Amino acid sequence: MTMAYGEDDARVLALDGVSLELFEGEFTAVMGPSGSGKSTLMHCLAALETPTSGRVFIGDIEVSSLDDKRLTRLRRDHIGFIFQSFNLVPTLTARENIMLPASIAGRKVDQELFDDVIDAVGLRERLGHRPSQLSGGQQQRVACARALVTQPDIIFADEPTGNLDSRSGEEVLSFLRRSVDRLGQTIVMVTHDPVAAGFTDRVVFLADGRVVDEMREPTSERVLDRMKAFDAAARR
Repeated sequence: MTMAYGEDDARVLALDGVSLELFEGEFTAVMGPSGSGKSTLMHCLAALETPTSGRVFIGDIEVSSLDDKRLTRLRRDHIGFIFQSFNLVPTLTARENIMLPASIAGRKVDQELFDDVIDAVGLRERLGHRPSQLSGGQQQRVACARALVTQPDIIFADEPTGNLDSRSGEEVLSFLRRSVDRLGQTIVMVTHDPVAAGFTDRVVFLADGRVVDEMREPTSERVLDRMKAFDAAARR
């Protein structure tokens, strides 16, 4: 898969022949220096952008072959999103924010799953509160629960702890880890943080729009060492 922006001398190759397989029921981190293409890769995988060439599949569905109407349906029914900025509706309660995508789609949320998710994020006592009445960590956990209750095939998380302090960030990452272990959820997370990557099953490293390495069973220390090695190689 390639993704290019601009033309002629102004052409920028954001993704340069990326081939990547993501596995069901795994938590994958995508890491790399600024400008490496990690956000572009996530946008292409999540059907938010169409690659210049190549194909993207979610399950048996070829994303790149869908028209706008079917793309909208795919995002609604098969993909969950967690953004750095939370993206909660300020006038709605935590419960209403969590239920919003299902309500828009006219779908019923399984009550047992809803209860499991709410207990996992620890928000049972906060469901009636609006975002302004919640801490940053609580708001992000609402966003995580919102992504999970519709049972998407895959969740894409873009720097989900970027606006959080270390304690709140760890709470959110622990919840994402439990959602993979307990609910079998598939999650792909773009992050620059080795600590966040240490919660995942696999780290994919990008540089200059290419996949250059990957690591199984990562720890924050191993990821940090690998990133330092990339930085040293880039300076040479």
